[in-house]
Amino acid sequence: MPKLTSNEIADFLAEPGHLLRLATTDDDGMPRISPVWCTYRSTDDGLGSILFTPRERSVFFANLRRDARIALSIDEDALPYRKVSVQGSVEIVHDLGNDDAWRDTYREIACRFIPEANADGYLAATHDQPRALLAVHLDDSVVTSWRMPVDGEAGTGIWAAQYYADGSKMHDKLQ
Repeated sequence: MPKLTSNEIADFLAEPGHLLRLATTDDDGMPRISPVWCTYRSTDDGLGSILFTPRERSVFFANLRRDARIALSIDEDALPYRKVSVQGSVEIVHDLGNDDAWRDTYREIACRFIPEANADGYLAATHDQPRALLAVHLDDSVVTSWRMPVDGEAGTGIWAAQYYADGSKMHDKLQ
């Protein structure tokens, strides 16, 4: 199964429009998935961080205040179906009430998902909704990636070898 290199992960996460699907745990132990806008910050010496902004009343923010552990997935719908999955914890970079300190980051996030010409109107209409700025530092997390094989790569790379049943056509090709 082809994995993305560190540079490919960084390039993929830097592309606009990839929605973060965030998994947290509700206070009754039930898992919760939340689709979230995000941005990516690279670093020179590692994988960087994913930033996102929960509103004050979001359930997933309450979950993260209680338990900072998360799982997340960022993927794409078109070939080569790149996917990045992360298990880690969040850091509250700016808590509620500090929106002015990071409003440029919030605009950056909005511009990744709506046309820049509409971003300022969207932001103006939602500035009175307190938010926090959270980060998942990828170098402190378990990061896995996957993509479909591309030209010249073996078709057996569609799945990891462990998933092919003994005696199946694809399993036998691996032998």
